[in-house]
Amino acid sequence: MLAVKSKLQEILTKVHIRELSPEEALHLLKDYPYQDLDFVKIDHHRELRRGFPEIIYGPGKNEEQLIKIASEIVNKGSNLLITKVEPKIFQKIKNKLPSLHYNSLGKTVYLKHQPPPSGKGKIVIITAGTSDIPVAEEAAVTCDLLGNKTEKIYDVGVAGIHRLFGELEKIKKARVVITVAGMEGALPSVVAGLINIPLIAVPTSIGYGASLKGIAALLAMLNSCPGGVAVVNIDNGFGAAYMASLINHL
Repeated sequence: MLAVKSKLQEILTKVHIRELSPEEALHLLKDYPYQDLDFVKIDHHRELRRGFPEIIYGPGKNEEQLIKIASEIVNKGSNLLITKVEPKIFQKIKNKLPSLHYNSLGKTVYLKHQPPPSGKGKIVIITAGTSDIPVAEEAAVTCDLLGNKTEKIYDVGVAGIHRLFGELEKIKKARVVITVAGMEGALPSVVAGLINIPLIAVPTSIGYGASLKGIAALLAMLNSCPGGVAVVNIDNGFGAAYMASLINHL
């Protein structure tokens, strides 16, 4: 970190003596710094480069690791998001960081320290079935932390397509649509054929044996006939929300 500190001092000195403009300094600082905790290198300046702090993927990390990472992010005054955290793990984290919130359906831990820049429109989040709601809730929490207004329309899949038509006017008012579906993954193609709005499709691992834990839905969405459909990975509500937010802030 000494090299990073020296570089930062050099940049700040040049700004002070007016050899470097604030805008040029900001550009140079986008790569600095990261915090080395041995088991993780926290990228505190990701917010400068990407517009949002580093998001923590919960699985594979124990509660001690999650507590240390979350503590450092919160101490920097940044907003916090941890995805796919089981309730028992959250309780252990909350014992150390009582200000954190938890969406039990989406299994997301979050804290909004400061209001993010507002998106230009609304993101509508649709699910095919009730079993897809956990992935949709992960997307909804992420959208909110990224500064977007959302509207949720749940359980309007192709098994009862008339339910979708009853919500169509709400969907058409969106700036971006996120559609979450498991089983055969047909809903994004149906919705995309009815609107002229960017649509992000999220396959879920919901389904019986031949759904292959979401592979069938993923392949169906990748082969979607209507244009304007982007596809993220299986159960990746966060990834869909992040992309939707980038579009909504353009």
